[in-house]
Amino acid sequence: MGKTLFDKIWDSHVVKTIDDGPNVLYIDRHFIHEVTSPQAFGGIKARGGKVARPSQVIATPDHNIPTVNQHLTIQDELSRHQVETLKKNCEENGITMYGLNHPYNGIVHVVGPELGITQPGMTIVCGDSHTSTHGAFGSIAFGIGTSEVEMALATQCIMQPKPKSMRINIEGELGKGVTSKDIILYIISKLSTGGGTGYFVEFAGSAIRSLSMEARMTVCNMSIEMGARGGMIAPDETTFEYIKGREQAPKGEAWDKAVAYWKSLVTDADAKFDKELTFDGADIEPMITYGTNPGMGAKVCENIPTLESIEDSSQGSFQKSMEYMGFAAGDKLEGKQVDYVFVGSCTNGRIEDLRAFCEAVKGKQKAESVTAWIVPGSKQVEKQAIEEGLKEQLEAAGFELRQPGCSACLAMNDDKIPAGKYAVATSNRNFEGRQGPGSRTMLASPLTAAAAAVTGVVTDPRTIFNL
Repeated sequence: MGKTLFDKIWDSHVVKTIDDGPNVLYIDRHFIHEVTSPQAFGGIKARGGKVARPSQVIATPDHNIPTVNQHLTIQDELSRHQVETLKKNCEENGITMYGLNHPYNGIVHVVGPELGITQPGMTIVCGDSHTSTHGAFGSIAFGIGTSEVEMALATQCIMQPKPKSMRINIEGELGKGVTSKDIILYIISKLSTGGGTGYFVEFAGSAIRSLSMEARMTVCNMSIEMGARGGMIAPDETTFEYIKGREQAPKGEAWDKAVAYWKSLVTDADAKFDKELTFDGADIEPMITYGTNPGMGAKVCENIPTLESIEDSSQGSFQKSMEYMGFAAGDKLEGKQVDYVFVGSCTNGRIEDLRAFCEAVKGKQKAESVTAWIVPGSKQVEKQAIEEGLKEQLEAAGFELRQPGCSACLAMNDDKIPAGKYAVATSNRNFEGRQGPGSRTMLASPLTAAAAAVTGVVTDPRTIFNL
């Protein structure tokens, strides 16, 4: 029987199989940041050990850094200490770090791909849930805990049980105004936040193949929000074209050799998945979440589900979510108040996302009632946005382009949504307090965020933009 894409990469990286236990898996790339690495370095130092292969570890601070006045000392003491500790640990262990104000600084899952560090066929880990982003290149990428960060630093391997395999096919053409963010929010709304538990997902089908690399990263980024270990997409010419010429991409004969291998990274026709699902791309419309987990999503043009439509076992948590959000079952989503708009994160902080937002708001003005944070995912994205005139376009429409960082995706820096306020965010999680204590988050695409930013309420982008 043939092999899946996942099987091909996983099996080629197994160093040892433990009887009735996990595999010892070799790791090609290890990304680290300031939040989950200090304890790992401390553990290695306490044992008198060292980092096994520092050349395969890449560091960048992102979670705690401010997105304004980055030329100044970080004001928050804990944040400053974590960033300084990362720098010290990297210097002591010979690890490349793209620090604050370095031209390659940014969110770790934006930096890896844009520098060509992320490549097909690799195993990639990071002490961050959304490491699955890198799976868009046809790699096995997943988040790990702090103890596993230590294990990977010390041995360049981790112990992992092999997940089951799932393929999700999206077939057909996508409608106007439908983005990759809508695709993944739609899938999660169908499967729930536990529908992928125990699986590694390959996304396939004509609609997936039609996506750009940046759009594919959005899909894989949120694969873990349905409980999956990670997500991946088979590499193709779109992938190769994106990687070619980037700083750490193979060059010359090495490039030709790499591409020849990458072309073999496809699921065999006779391979069997443990589970397979197919959805019609034509059924996907602009999406938005209304509750307190990413599975609580609906089409912008629809209503929040009625209580009767919710399974009995889930009605309690549904009602609790509605109370937190200040919504009621059956409410119309369009017209809901929006106080903040956040465009950024490792989900939607790339140049294509900023272009889409800018194109949408061109000739319009930000609603006076809305506070908007437009945050590039990296210094390179920021530089490109300025060079392309996007900064001027944003300012003309009443917006401000901030400096790179994780920003309002999570309440670990200065960019927090106040209690009780509603935010339409292009990030990946809408849990209670995710963007700040008492904050109320609605996840959506950059286009839907743009529609909210100029109207001050939840709005179907197809109704106000020429898409």
